[in-house]
Amino acid sequence: MDDSKIFLPESEIPQAWYNINPDLPAPLQPPLNPATGEPLGPEDLAPIFPMALIEQEMSMEPWIDIPDDVMDVYKLWRPSPLHRAYRLEEHLDTPARIYYKNESVSPPGSHKPNTAVAQAYYNREEGVRRIVTETGAGQWGSALSFGCCVFGIEAEVYMVRISYDQKPYRRLLMQVWGADCYPSPSDRTEAGRSILAEDPDSPGSLGIAISEAVEKAAQDDEAKYALGSVLNHVLLHQTIVGLEALKQFEIADDYPDIVVGNVGGGSNFAGVCFPFVREKLAGRRDTQIIATEPTACPTLTRGIYHYDFGDTAELTPLLKMYTLGHKFIPAPIHAGGLRYHGDAPQLCLLVSQGVIEARALHQTDVFEAAVMWSRTEGHVPAPETAHGVRAAIDEALKCKETGEEKCILIGYSGHGHFDLAAYDNYLTGHLVDYELPQEKIDEAVADLPDVQ
Repeated sequence: MDDSKIFLPESEIPQAWYNINPDLPAPLQPPLNPATGEPLGPEDLAPIFPMALIEQEMSMEPWIDIPDDVMDVYKLWRPSPLHRAYRLEEHLDTPARIYYKNESVSPPGSHKPNTAVAQAYYNREEGVRRIVTETGAGQWGSALSFGCCVFGIEAEVYMVRISYDQKPYRRLLMQVWGADCYPSPSDRTEAGRSILAEDPDSPGSLGIAISEAVEKAAQDDEAKYALGSVLNHVLLHQTIVGLEALKQFEIADDYPDIVVGNVGGGSNFAGVCFPFVREKLAGRRDTQIIATEPTACPTLTRGIYHYDFGDTAELTPLLKMYTLGHKFIPAPIHAGGLRYHGDAPQLCLLVSQGVIEARALHQTDVFEAAVMWSRTEGHVPAPETAHGVRAAIDEALKCKETGEEKCILIGYSGHGHFDLAAYDNYLTGHLVDYELPQEKIDEAVADLPDVQ
């Protein structure tokens, strides 16, 4: 057996993030001011984001240098290892070669600090005292809490209520790093109070939590808002994952025929796949790139490609994306990070152009794959991460049928150590599956803005 882990020395960490904007196969539609319908300028975003991040959001430069202070923090866990899943391959009796880029080794246990550290740094450089954000399953909230702790900034987090209740240890992790964490919808904001007035038992959604965080940030001159996915600059910071993987595949003398990962807003998936998308768009490789999502929130597979708000209270700019409607509240599945009504515009454009394909997966099938993975590879994946694992297993089984020796890369976005209640539900037969009815989608998209 060859080496099961491929490492890079710290000196080989990429020194710049990859910006896919100049390489997109069609122009990216700009964010719009919901009041005027006109494209947003930097001055429109300045009240909630530091200018350095606004510039990255709109940049057409192919490479953005990583600041030294950010690199110093990255070195706490980067470069992350590229693993070969030999035991899973043997269990499946497949000729496929399965690799996974392991982002669970970061201090918060997921890919999220790749952008959280960068965002905290740029806010500190502009003198921001406090950052307000939302979080679904808690990976982003804990990552931003870590980043703010490192750079001496206060953090205030609005955590989707169902995840706040299901995943108390992620909330506690945020508090260990000094953050304040509140269940959303809360009584601390106008947006939260309006939701609670309609539904006191609301499980919450990322759209609601975003509304609360944006509202609180806009009311405080010393605060800014931070988003853990969807926006261009967030996906930009995550590309360090795929850039490292490219170097590691050179060491392995291999290259993925298939790249799979999970999509909630798109940052993990974009981070691992965009450097491979670059090679595909340039005609140097023909990698199949598969985005996975839950059947309970099938944004890419069944959503409408349309301008929509990023939040429920309609406080954010309009983004061109696949959406289930900003009023949509998904079922309380355990993959809380995949319960967002929309997706990153860059990713959505690539799906619309046929560069990336999307698949919706059932929760029970995902957990079946997660347990198989845990019993072969040892690592217990987060429910979100397990969606990519499911797709990889499916592709490896196809290879078993055809005899093809394909190379598969999984974007392994985080561990499931704080998700064991979900595994308990699965193992005891209490895990519920969700298939979103079409009438629910029709109802949810009925309120889309009249902007194409």
